[in-house]
Amino acid sequence: MDIDKLVAEQFSGSIDAKQQAAAAMSANIARAAALICDRLEAGNKILACGNGGSAADAQHFSAELLNRFETERRPLPAVALTTDTSTLTAIANDYSFAEIFAKQVSALGSRHDLLLAISTSGNSDNVLAAIRSAHERDMQVVAMTGRDGGLIAAALRDKDIELRVPHDRTARIQEVHLLTIHALCAVVDAHFA
Repeated sequence: MDIDKLVAEQFSGSIDAKQQAAAAMSANIARAAALICDRLEAGNKILACGNGGSAADAQHFSAELLNRFETERRPLPAVALTTDTSTLTAIANDYSFAEIFAKQVSALGSRHDLLLAISTSGNSDNVLAAIRSAHERDMQVVAMTGRDGGLIAAALRDKDIELRVPHDRTARIQEVHLLTIHALCAVVDAHFA
């Protein structure tokens, strides 16, 4: 095994995926950033959810809004639905794991709030249920997906925005999702600075 070559391939693969994503996704990322700024400017909040690495991304996004990304600005209302272990385990135990985000969206979401739904496969049952719950509350959705967009792509409405990474590898999709979050946060910082 050539470890140096393996490491170099990770970097070159990530660079290639990001260049493809820049060409395919930039316009939709700008639309999503404008929507997020609009909702926050109007006094609404952002709810974010995902599983595994996507849960970490939801928390990362929420932290960047509540605190700041790179520019001093006022704190902005964002909630990661992935962090309250008592709530998550109670819902999963009493109902099902598929409901862990949907019940929180029903309780915390209001009309004109926004759901940031993250799933590399686009097929996460609990993220899909959260999207349905958001639609019931007249919330728009920004969905971050990969591959072919999965079931989530089919569940989105006309006013929702899908940020689909044009790649099949989970690691590359996650890397582009993180970069996308940073792009969204850069626009938010510039808007509210």
